[in-house]
Amino acid sequence: MIPFSVLDLSPIVQGGTVADALQRSRELAQAAERLGYRRFWLAEHHGMPGIASAATAVVIGHVAAGTSTIRVGSGGIMLPNHAPLVIAEQFGTLESLFPGRIDLGLGRAPGTDPVTAHALRRGRSNSADTFPQDVVELQAYFRGGAGQPVRAVPGAGLSIPIWLLGSSLFSARLAAALGLPFAFAAHFAPDLLDEALGIYREEFKRSETLARPYAMAAIQIYAAETDAAAARLFTSLQQSFLQLRRGAPGPLPPPVDGMDGLWTPLERVGVMSAFHEAVIGSPATVEQGIRAFLDRTRVDELMITGAIYDAAARVRSLELTAEVRERLAASGTDRRIG
Repeated sequence: MIPFSVLDLSPIVQGGTVADALQRSRELAQAAERLGYRRFWLAEHHGMPGIASAATAVVIGHVAAGTSTIRVGSGGIMLPNHAPLVIAEQFGTLESLFPGRIDLGLGRAPGTDPVTAHALRRGRSNSADTFPQDVVELQAYFRGGAGQPVRAVPGAGLSIPIWLLGSSLFSARLAAALGLPFAFAAHFAPDLLDEALGIYREEFKRSETLARPYAMAAIQIYAAETDAAAARLFTSLQQSFLQLRRGAPGPLPPPVDGMDGLWTPLERVGVMSAFHEAVIGSPATVEQGIRAFLDRTRVDELMITGAIYDAAARVRSLELTAEVRERLAASGTDRRIG
């Protein structure tokens, strides 16, 4: 069976608090664990009024402490924002606290606006241009070989899976060159998904980490009892993304009955283009959509995400998607690779 996993941005909803969002993330991870999802990842974003996971390593610890078997990690840490040694120490600490359960997904985007990105990098010379060297440096800290002048303590000698994340072709090529697993962010930037997967598989070089390529894709999934109910849940993300495009990000708004009158025709095209891989609907509709996506992409793992305002509806979406996963496995559409 192809593993299903969960990506969470720890959304802060209108009328809610950061503390509420972090507790909801922990409860969602507990539900994901109960439902058999493989991993639960959190994403680094900064200066965003609707996202509570800026201190990603801290939130990972919070979630891991509330679960017992599910893998918990970053989807991802934006490495140019940090010194590789600091990330090695943070994730070495997490792995020491929760052995065998921590993943480290790395991205090269800042995860914020240019002004905030400058603030994050104050006094530092590195940028996204040094991302490949930073990844190699981070790997070296985890290996912790004899004679290494700088050691990550904790971190050295620990086995922490590193993933490269991307929404373009750059990280696909780098993951292939380094022999690392690769995850594509089709949940918000799907246009290059198929090309990136092709490049990653064609250029992959065997490494100590992987004998063959292992690709995951993240997509939006909104599952509810009916197509109409699911479409209504999706309007929270549509409104939120529209606010972001207009330069006025805010907390996640409650769903509405429809988006007519809330966006211009041009804005509608832009929002829908960003989410054209999203699967939204009843269990039957979601099953059809996931089957088509898996058949087309042949990914080794599927990561799902959904910015759903109501906590119970968010858990219910995971439950319905887990039921779809089991039906796909039973039908033979799903298959385990690696």
